[in-house]
Amino acid sequence: MERSLERPYLRAAVWLALLGSFFFLSYNAANDYAASLASVPSIIFGWERHLPFLAWSIVPYWSCDLLYAVSFVLCRTREELDRHALRLLALQIFSVACFVLFPLRMSIERPPMDGLTGWLFGSLTSFDKPFNQAPSLHVSLAVILWLVYRRVLSGWARRIAAAWLILVAVSAWTTYQHHFIDLPLGLWAGLLVVAAIPERRFSGARRPKLAVLYLLAAIAIACGSVLWLGALWPAFALSMVSCAYWTGDPSWLSKRNGRIAFWMLPYTLGAWINSRIWTRGQEPWQHLADGVWIGRAPAPGTKFATIIDLTAEMPVHARHNIQVLDLTVPSNSQVATAVQAIVESERPALVCCALGYSRSATVAAAWLIAAGHAKSAADAVEQVRRVRPQIVLGEEAVQRVEACARLS
Repeated sequence: MERSLERPYLRAAVWLALLGSFFFLSYNAANDYAASLASVPSIIFGWERHLPFLAWSIVPYWSCDLLYAVSFVLCRTREELDRHALRLLALQIFSVACFVLFPLRMSIERPPMDGLTGWLFGSLTSFDKPFNQAPSLHVSLAVILWLVYRRVLSGWARRIAAAWLILVAVSAWTTYQHHFIDLPLGLWAGLLVVAAIPERRFSGARRPKLAVLYLLAAIAIACGSVLWLGALWPAFALSMVSCAYWTGDPSWLSKRNGRIAFWMLPYTLGAWINSRIWTRGQEPWQHLADGVWIGRAPAPGTKFATIIDLTAEMPVHARHNIQVLDLTVPSNSQVATAVQAIVESERPALVCCALGYSRSATVAAAWLIAAGHAKSAADAVEQVRRVRPQIVLGEEAVQRVEACARLS
């Protein structure tokens, strides 16, 4: 009870009042602007006209307002509350900018209704116009709200909350408030806001310049969706790479148990092709010592008893996967974990990254010291370089190896 009394309820009320007012002002302004235009286009697939209208889904649709308000009082600290509120503010600003710059119109008419659902739809249409389409705010809000409810709920309550927020997101479509394309764009917007204002940053792996470059590439490719809608797929994948480099968190690349999620496949395919181009004409792996090999990420079916995979971006079926972003250096703890995995591995063991030039070379050099094959960082790096001359180890990587030498 004491802990709950310490929650920033007054600050939550102030944030809710400010954001609620800003939401209605900005949302209605964007609606009025679109209504004033002579012509507003729609993006609709032909099959959407056969989508059944689910009148009951107006209930989860309206419930988003309640979930939005309650989320403020669920924040346990000022830091949590301010981060949540800033995400909602950023989302509103971004979405309204999209509504004004790229106005779209809902083009499917709802059937007539009566009773409770008729009243709920009537209340909605009394202030809402058929504009403000992409990205769907309901989907974006579901993403951001889930992070709050997930944190405070557990067990069945968490599962119910997740299912209900999915209903909230889908209801934007089944109530004929949005066309299909607005839903994935809403998910995209929500994820970008969460990455822009993350719960934590891994400072050692952050590469803001790379993040900006990948985001600019994603935007450029997304613009091509005017000609080909499929361009949104690689644009989304590259934007998730941008999120990874902005936060330093490799989980944005969605690698699980050696597999990459389908939405990242355009980037993964590019990374795989790039690894083969850079290593063409070279031996893919070289023997280092004691049955330990070093090299590029192997194709499925490669015969090694143990694989220690240091990539976050490539599908490698490995016994050990320590995810390190490309063009970054493994942290001290990641190096220690990888070295221990090598020590305990069944041989032959392969230590790999995309090219076998940097991440794997850092770990391999550290292992040489830990195993007693090298007396210093310089000696270890030189031994790895003799085996694999193409390695590229910068000052930060050498510092990781020196840290291992000091511990040995």
